[in-house]
Amino acid sequence: MKNIASIGKKIGLSKELELYGKDMAKIDFTKLNNNQEGKLILVTATSPTPYGEGKTTISIGLLDSLNKLGVKAIASLREPSLGPVFGMKGGATGGGKSTIEPSTEINLHFTGDFHAITAANNLLCAAIDNHIHQGNSLQIDPNRIMFNRCLDVNDRALKDITIHGKDYERKESFSITAASEIMAIICLAKDYDDLRNRLDSILIAYDLKGKPLFAKTLSITGAILALLKNALKPNLVQTAYGNPVIVHGGPFANIAHGCSSYLATSTALKLGDYCITEAGFGSDLGALKFFDIKCRKNNLRPAVTVLVTTIRALKYNGNEDLKEGLSNLQAHIDILNNFTKKIIVCLNKFNEDLEEEINIVKDFVEKQDIPFTISTSYIEGEKGSIELAKKVLEYDEVSYREIYNIEDKLEDKINRIIKDIYKASKIEYSQKALDIIKLLKDNNLDKLPICIAKTQYSISDNKDCLGYPKNYDVTVKNIKLYNGAGFITIYLGNIITMPGLNKEPNYKKIDLINNEIIGVK
Repeated sequence: MKNIASIGKKIGLSKELELYGKDMAKIDFTKLNNNQEGKLILVTATSPTPYGEGKTTISIGLLDSLNKLGVKAIASLREPSLGPVFGMKGGATGGGKSTIEPSTEINLHFTGDFHAITAANNLLCAAIDNHIHQGNSLQIDPNRIMFNRCLDVNDRALKDITIHGKDYERKESFSITAASEIMAIICLAKDYDDLRNRLDSILIAYDLKGKPLFAKTLSITGAILALLKNALKPNLVQTAYGNPVIVHGGPFANIAHGCSSYLATSTALKLGDYCITEAGFGSDLGALKFFDIKCRKNNLRPAVTVLVTTIRALKYNGNEDLKEGLSNLQAHIDILNNFTKKIIVCLNKFNEDLEEEINIVKDFVEKQDIPFTISTSYIEGEKGSIELAKKVLEYDEVSYREIYNIEDKLEDKINRIIKDIYKASKIEYSQKALDIIKLLKDNNLDKLPICIAKTQYSISDNKDCLGYPKNYDVTVKNIKLYNGAGFITIYLGNIITMPGLNKEPNYKKIDLINNEIIGVK
């Protein structure tokens, strides 16, 4: 690896860098004076499968290929969560010859952002319970506390706990840190003033009369800001080929909005001619929320969207029939068409893929007048996505439209996504969800974008409905206001905010041998 200071110098950074050793650095965004605005490239994928589709690998490969062509490109990627690292998924820094480095450090403690967010989140929780203990002058209803604790480790025992107060007991559950509202806030805040305002606006509880109470009432925002001072600054690392990558923020895409921070993206756009960013899971989650939440709020407009798929993923969605599985590719093309017509389909090629199979996918895509390309970045590194890079460079003007008006009725915004985009025919609401809708309307808290929380494995709310499900019923089980982040999360199906560890967790592969950490990737 090159010294990180030289990577910073490559993109015009010197006094803005705060070094974390020789391999990692923070970028002090307050010192940036560059008004350049590069072009934005979004990378998304078809529905996730147990095999993995290689979205991050393609994003890194595209970055390396653009730089090999002489283009000043920077990537903006999410930070890995320790939950998946030690659980089922493992690391999240790419693979093969398309990686970001130092991968082990990035996957583990990195620069401490997740730890700071965890501490800030739990300080606020402690302040809420302390206020009740010390007399409860705000008349907080202990049974209507809306902000819960978090931890960045999968631990199913924390999904259902009992809090013992001085004169009360209440049920609570931990979330994983990537699902914390403070994580979402960090990833949407534009600067420290915006961060303060968003923290002030967190809905913490309702009082005994049903009036909403916000974090500002506890006079704790300053202390939380102190914990988050460095966490708001984006992190600079590099690819295996020495190209710059800004890695910052890591909200889950099935619960939150699933994108790297606004500051990471805007910094990359200021420093490079192109910024490559990815959105978590498939286009039905990360990409939809990227457009509807991140772009809507920050005037970001991708020039082109790359839709990644694999032969294995398409076969999986077609019960091992490739042609049947193309329906899932079609579903994601249709979803993206709600926002933009500027799409490139990229096949992440594996050695076992047959030419006949590749041609089936190619013909399917090109019949829709959508460019098709193949990437071999996993094996060939910076050479593997040259064709994709050349196609990306053909796009200039942005194409973007919003899918609803923010002032629309809450139910109409939900219908727009679930019925029109996800193709469900009927939406049922639990009584709990109906009560929350009324509460939000009564307090004028409903004029925000919608964030759908559902399984990542299907377009629907049922993980077993593969391909392109249509005309199915869904149930809105719960609704949660993320007022500081600025969106309303709609829970479909059985969504768990604190995952458990699987039977054969990845932590069994991780060890420290001769002072070297192994098994994280």
